This record gives sequence, C-alpha cells and structure tokens, in this order.
Amino acid sequence: MGRKLLTEHINVEGIQTFDVYRKHGGYASVEKALKTMTPEEVVEEVKASGLRGRGGAGFPTGMKWSFLAKPEGKPRYLVCNADESEPGTFKDRYLMEHLPHLLIEGMITSSYALGCRTSYIYIRGELLYVLRILEKAIAEAYANGFLGENILGSGYSLDLHVHPGGGAYICGEETALLESLEGKRGNPRNKPPFPAVWGLYGSPTVVNNVESIATVPWIVTNTAAEYAKIGVGRSTGTKLISAGGNINKPGVYEIELGVPVEEFIYSDEYCGGIWKGRDMKAVIAGGSSVPILPKELILKTAAGEDRLMSYESLSDGGFATGTMLGSGGFFVMDDQTCIVRHTWTLARFYHHESCGQCSPCREGTGWMEKVLHRIEYGHGHMHDIDLLVSVAKQIEGNTICPLGDAAAWPVAAAIRHFRDEFEWHVKHPQAATAPGAVFNKAESVLA
Repeated sequence: MGRKLLTEHINVEGIQTFDVYRKHGGYASVEKALKTMTPEEVVEEVKASGLRGRGGAGFPTGMKWSFLAKPEGKPRYLVCNADESEPGTFKDRYLMEHLPHLLIEGMITSSYALGCRTSYIYIRGELLYVLRILEKAIAEAYANGFLGENILGSGYSLDLHVHPGGGAYICGEETALLESLEGKRGNPRNKPPFPAVWGLYGSPTVVNNVESIATVPWIVTNTAAEYAKIGVGRSTGTKLISAGGNINKPGVYEIELGVPVEEFIYSDEYCGGIWKGRDMKAVIAGGSSVPILPKELILKTAAGEDRLMSYESLSDGGFATGTMLGSGGFFVMDDQTCIVRHTWTLARFYHHESCGQCSPCREGTGWMEKVLHRIEYGHGHMHDIDLLVSVAKQIEGNTICPLGDAAAWPVAAAIRHFRDEFEWHVKHPQAATAPGAVFNKAESVLA
C-alpha cells in the first residue's frame, strides 16, 4: 500500500468542516510558513521538492513560481485552475468535494509565497455544488482567522474568491481562463507575454492546478526532502489518478509515482483488472488529449522494460511508442471497444470545444470529425485514413493554444497503432456497421 499524502484523511467523518480538518493537522503549513519562513524560502522549498504541475503539462511548480515578475506598485495574483474539463479526468472534483480545506490551505500558503493579497479559484461551471462546498469552507477559514486581514497576527492579509466558469473546455487553458475571469470571452492569448509577466488584469499571475496547490501544504509541513524521497527519479511524490473505462474498480486513486502500470490495472488495490474478465485492448493514460497505446505498449516500453506510472516512463519512446501522464485521466478499453468509434467521439468533442480563433483548429477539428464519421458509418475510403493523418499534422503546433495539439494527437495515435482497424471499417463497411460488430484482428488478416 503506497503512502497517501493528499487523501490520508479523506474518509474521516466531517473532514469537510474546519474543526475536524484542523484537528487532523490542517492549516499547519500556514502557521509554519507565516511564522517561521520567508516567502522566498517557501518558493525554494517547493522547488526543491521536485513537484511538477498536476494539471497535465508536468512543468516544475517551484520553477514556475520563480518566474513570477515582481514589479513595484503592481499586485500579484494566484489563480487555481479548477476547471477540469478534460474527458476522463475527475480527481480535482473529488479533492474539492471531500477536502475543500486542503485546497484553501494550499491557496493561503502558496499565495504567501508569491506575495499575493487576492487569489481566485476558477471552477468548472457545471460543478456548482462543489462551488457551494468551497464557499462554505472559505467562510469558515475567514471566521477562524486564516483568511482576511492580518492572518494569525503575521501582518499578511489575503482575500480568496471562487469564480464559476461557463462550462467551456477551452477555459482550462490558462490564458483563456484569465480572459474569462476578467469577464471576457474565453479565447487564449498570444504568448509572450506570459501570465507570469502579464496575467490577470495585466498583472503578474501564477495559474496552478487544484492538485498542485493541494500538495503544497504537505511539502511545507514535512519538508521538500521528505517529499522528494517519494516517487521515482524526477517524478517525485504522489499523483491522483482518475481511473475509468472497462475496469472492475473505477475511481480516484492516489499512487506513489513509479507504480508499474500492470500493477495499477490488475491489482486489487487499484483498478482490479478488466471488466467481465475480458482482455485489455488499449489505454489512454493521461486524459483524452494524450496518445492512446495498445496493450503491448502500455504494459512494456518498446525496449521491453516495465512501463511505470511516471512522467518519464510513460513518455519513453516519444509518441511513436509512448504517451504522457498528463492529467492522470486513466481510461482502459477492453477487446470489445471500437477504436474508430472512440476516436470519432473524441474528435466530436474537440470540434465542439474549439474556440474558433485559429484556422487550423477551427477547420481541422471539423474535418477530422466529418472524415471519422464517414469511416465509422461505412462510407469511408482508404485515402481517408491518410487524409486524417495529414489534417492532424497541419493542426499540430500551428495554433495559439494546445487545444489543437490535444485534438490532433488522439487521431494520429489511433491510426498509428490501430490502422488495421480503420482499414477494416473501410474494406468491410457492412460488417463494421452491423449491430454489436467488433473488429477481430485475426479474422481481418484472413479476409
């Protein structure tokens, strides 16, 4: 059983309330930081821990903090990205719903480190019930002197606000989030300047994911050295994984980074194996935007080594034979899953969620959806498969924000690893479109 840093007390009755959370060691990092550490020391502690952003990019959190500009006469802001609209990912919602004070504690400690006097939690618009939970917890923190003026007599003051978005996936991109928070349409900004220099209201801003901020209290309370001992290599600490799909035990799991993928999927401690005893066909390891991998490549690297749940191991081999840990949306597909239909479903999502600002994404996502629909419903041509690859290449790297990449990567990876299934749909449209039809690789070779 791995260590639980974030979810150790998640099942304690009443842990949503200030009194119970405090009784179990809550807000210790705020006391330690405000009474015994300078803001710079907190930043250095987070940097030394090796904590990487848990929202998807995996960029070192402390390093991101150190980029924050500090011009005189301008406020600085910390914004928590609680939008979590990545399909297959639901761990931040779980954390906010059950441990709201952990996020608030992380916001206070992190805001102190960054010199922020006003901070925001930008939450996904559909999660209004979670917003109410956070607002209640924030009110308790104010009432107990952990928010507001002169926190714990330290001279440091902080106001914290929760802001609901409009339910747009694009607002998970940090600059689109800032535009939305300012009351404008959520379109991503051209960069540079980056938010660390010109962010919310034209001021230096750090945008961090819920899980990233919620990890800061443990690091500050227990030290960076202790945190760095957990995990493997440059993938330090623990990670929340949203496990779903055709598995026996879907849910949110906190793992020590470095757990073998095979153990995570098949052990009773985690996913409990494949639903109905079926064979595994493929896995999306880090949310819908990362490349899909077939069974043989998700369990072993191309070099034959055990694939681990870590940033480095999952990306081993690049996109040719690897993928990304991303947001930790771990989606397992069994041998009854149609890869073509699954890819079309993702393409529909990205086409719908494109803000339309960049031509490659606006037009390309629409073309990918149409062509995949054509193949899935028995009207495809062999050249459509290469057309999809071509369109994906023309989107990738040619847009202001990563949504274009997020739309292109799943399509390109599905064709890379399951091209024979796409070809079967084109060559045998009647069989492919029959109710309950499932691609069988052995039968397709004989055909």
